[in-house]
Amino acid sequence: MGIYISYGVFFNPLMDEFGWSRAAISGASSAAFFVMGLFGILIGQLNDKFGPRILMSIAAIFFGLGFCLMSQISALWQLYIIFGLIFGIGLSSVDVIALSTIARWFAKKRGKMTGLVKVGTGAGQFTFPILASFLISGFGWKNAFIFMGSFAFILLFAIAQLLRRDPETVYHSSVGTPRELSKSQDQGFPFSKALRTPELWLICLTNLLLVFCLMSILIHIVPHARDIGISPHKSAGVLSAIGAVSMVGRFLSGLAIDRKGSKQIMCICFGFLIISLLWLTKADALWKLYGFACIYGIAHGGFFTAISPIIVELFGIRAHGSLFGVVVFFGTTGGALGPILTGYLFDMTHSYIFAFRLILVISCIALGFLLCLNTDNS
Repeated sequence: MGIYISYGVFFNPLMDEFGWSRAAISGASSAAFFVMGLFGILIGQLNDKFGPRILMSIAAIFFGLGFCLMSQISALWQLYIIFGLIFGIGLSSVDVIALSTIARWFAKKRGKMTGLVKVGTGAGQFTFPILASFLISGFGWKNAFIFMGSFAFILLFAIAQLLRRDPETVYHSSVGTPRELSKSQDQGFPFSKALRTPELWLICLTNLLLVFCLMSILIHIVPHARDIGISPHKSAGVLSAIGAVSMVGRFLSGLAIDRKGSKQIMCICFGFLIISLLWLTKADALWKLYGFACIYGIAHGGFFTAISPIIVELFGIRAHGSLFGVVVFFGTTGGALGPILTGYLFDMTHSYIFAFRLILVISCIALGFLLCLNTDNS
């Protein structure tokens, strides 16, 4: 996920090289995010049935190949095919497989373990934008794509060989009897029944609007920093700061979820998000952007940690991968639309202020949907 987020650092090199608009470049990121969600539904269903090892191995090929081939693009349609489609297919497996597998492996401390796993996402967001910035300045944007894509393929493919769907597939007496494990994996709503509940569609709508806001910020915060006169490395540092602070948000929210429940933690995160967006509309200096990153990072990390556990709280573990895939698809649809609209609004107004205010309004609407969610009787 850190490599995907680092795409924002490639904005200016791509604009300088080809003269493409921000909306056009944002569109490729949005296409990848949409494809991620679309294939995530299928991946979630396959993971419920067959487990993560083969799926993650295939995803590693698409992920690494898509990023490496970015070094060869020369036309806008190639950007959309390579990054939007090929890379997007690879991206589709990463979050769905990781969080669904964690949900199956850990019942008593599911929030804590999900938070620990999502700390990895924050570490990626902290590391890879800075790495991409230095690779671009030292070796050019084409070589930066090749290096990062190759590294991603090797690491993801190696990790895939160690993944198993649930404890039953590597049964040891220390984790329970086969009967106990089978029973725990069967608890909850079947997929068809969950589709008929209002709770599922409320969390889907919440996630759609929420990720609309979050991805708009992540993709455009670096160009915004450049626009107000901040150097490329320091601009990338704002994005990295969000990733670093989000690690704290992910871990603390994971601990709190086990005690308070996911809905309450998400409401608190919405409070941080709204405050950070109000701050962002007035941020016109580097220290103010870092202040924004500190507040926003807590919210960002908490949101992405809470989504998987709240599905278990609502519907159980039986069809978690399939249901999580549906919720992720709604999120990625919002995440696909957000950066495009933000880029379009900038191209029309030559400023991000109106777009940031719109994101603030949408985040308030998302909070309203979440407050309507009944987690007591599900």
